[in-house]
Amino acid sequence: MLLLSSVAMMLPGQSALITGSGRGIGRAIAGLFAKEGAAVFLAARTRDELAATATEISKMGGQVAFDSQFVSKEEDCRRIVKASREKFGPISILVNNAGHYGPVAPVEEYPLPEFDSVIAVHLRATFVLTQLVLPEMYAQERGVILNISSLSAKSAFAWGSGYAAAKAGMLGLTRVTAAEAARKGVRVNAICPGPVTETVMSKELGANLAQKTGVSSEEQLAGFLQTILQGRGQTTEEVARAALFLCSDASSAMTGQSINVDGGAAYF
Repeated sequence: MLLLSSVAMMLPGQSALITGSGRGIGRAIAGLFAKEGAAVFLAARTRDELAATATEISKMGGQVAFDSQFVSKEEDCRRIVKASREKFGPISILVNNAGHYGPVAPVEEYPLPEFDSVIAVHLRATFVLTQLVLPEMYAQERGVILNISSLSAKSAFAWGSGYAAAKAGMLGLTRVTAAEAARKGVRVNAICPGPVTETVMSKELGANLAQKTGVSSEEQLAGFLQTILQGRGQTTEEVARAALFLCSDASSAMTGQSINVDGGAAYF
């Protein structure tokens, strides 16, 4: 078993609140941040997944706690932030990762309640949590906010208007918050992952798209990956390593940026 070491850690003494951290990208980020010395507070909807992630981090010697809440609700966001502060002190890193894809439907058929739900869990939650942590970050004159956006914020894909709108909105919020926070010691950046094919969301989306287009899931995925320079999907660990860079002092001169981790699918 690999135990944590204090040698050359990139996030020593940091307190990180990571949403959507029961599985997928959020889970990978939480594990890597804990290995690099951060105390990690996990938040997501599913308690069993959070508990499994927390157990994994604890076994390797990491500091971890969690709370099961719905970030689409303002009161739950407040509970998460309060619980994180009570457990690990002031929040120095916020990773806004929670979300779901929503319906696979054309704009004219997209259910408005579902559109509102997707916007709430991605964009509104990011805004609320950012509002809640900024005052203490400003008081400390340091902090990092990382928003997990998507390739969908930059490239056009059919049948995902709610998700694309929410993720593009996160990029706008990233830039505005960075502009306001830069002279106060707080950096704000975003990551735009490409297809992280191992995640539940990616697999469900692929199955839905395959059904829509009348091909097999394997054919749908192969066709999409052919549009990427590297010809493959990305992994949760690859996204987590980019997140570690952006949340550490290694990227101290970077703010207001949206970094693509997409194997060469978008170029801005």
